[in-house]
Amino acid sequence: MTDLKPSFEIRGRPLGLSGPCFIIAEAGSNHNGSFEQALALIDVAADAGCDAVKFQVFKAKRLYPKAAGQSDYLGDPRSIFDIIAAMELPEDWLPRLREHAHARELAFIASPFHEEAVAVLDPFVDAFKIASYELTHAPLLREVAARGKPVILSTGASELDEVREAVAILERAGCRELALMQCTAAYPSPPEAVNVRALVTLRETFSIPSGLSDHSEDPVVAPMAAAALGAGVLEKHYTLSKRLPGPDHAFAIEPEGLTRLVAGVRAVERVMGSGRKSVHGVEGELRQFARRVLMTTRPIATGEAFSRTNVDVLRRGKLQGGLAPSRLDEVLASVATRDIPAETPLTDADLRRG
Repeated sequence: MTDLKPSFEIRGRPLGLSGPCFIIAEAGSNHNGSFEQALALIDVAADAGCDAVKFQVFKAKRLYPKAAGQSDYLGDPRSIFDIIAAMELPEDWLPRLREHAHARELAFIASPFHEEAVAVLDPFVDAFKIASYELTHAPLLREVAARGKPVILSTGASELDEVREAVAILERAGCRELALMQCTAAYPSPPEAVNVRALVTLRETFSIPSGLSDHSEDPVVAPMAAAALGAGVLEKHYTLSKRLPGPDHAFAIEPEGLTRLVAGVRAVERVMGSGRKSVHGVEGELRQFARRVLMTTRPIATGEAFSRTNVDVLRRGKLQGGLAPSRLDEVLASVATRDIPAETPLTDADLRRG
């Protein structure tokens, strides 16, 4: 038995097993050390219609040793330590970034990458995001959970049993509002590796909201697939320009792509509907107009037998009445109780067993 909630809110916006997808614009470290660029990223997220903007707070010395070497996938001659050090977000930005995000009606979310960053972020964030590579960082998980705020956990490069262990750590430490995100830890992720269906596995396994942290390059395909599968939350890296320097710009989407993403997800949500099979209000007119009924095709005299020469199964249009086509055999075994004009929908009162 779990105490994790099936739905909750982040700054007044729902995130649950059903309902609209909570869309996070992942600014990450694409501010490039410029506060003005960080503010511009918030504006882009708001203009696109996102629910939240997210940044990252880390210290190079708490991520890698200086001897960690170079990252092959980045293709950058600098050491990973030096790259990370150049991407650090100044902590004194946080209150101003939060204020600007809230002024633009966005929730303000951040990912801490070491325990001390949790205390730094706590006064400002509406929720915490835990990055995929921190899924096994038990001290960080416990520190985040103890803050009592919603938590979103990415699960890239992890087995399901590792996710189970992380969820258990968070729950034991007091987390009650948790969402899990399918994620492929490749930047960019090739389409065949995105595995959007894994969000269904996460949702069914843990009975909590799940979604997609998408690193593929297309701005809409994977997000729309996630929305169609009932994603409760969606995250996508974005940038002001893919030509900017830095490791995360090249695979991020640009402002126009972020706008398309939000519009596409909302369009999918509109067409998905409730899943309940019934007559929709917009179908009412044609249900009455185009449904077939039993109707005379020529005048029929009183006492005359009905047959396929004088009765057919026709669409009613604006004519009134009409027996269902399933009554045809009964009609053909009857005679007319009155003189019936051609093109008259038949009723029970017109029939007498012959």
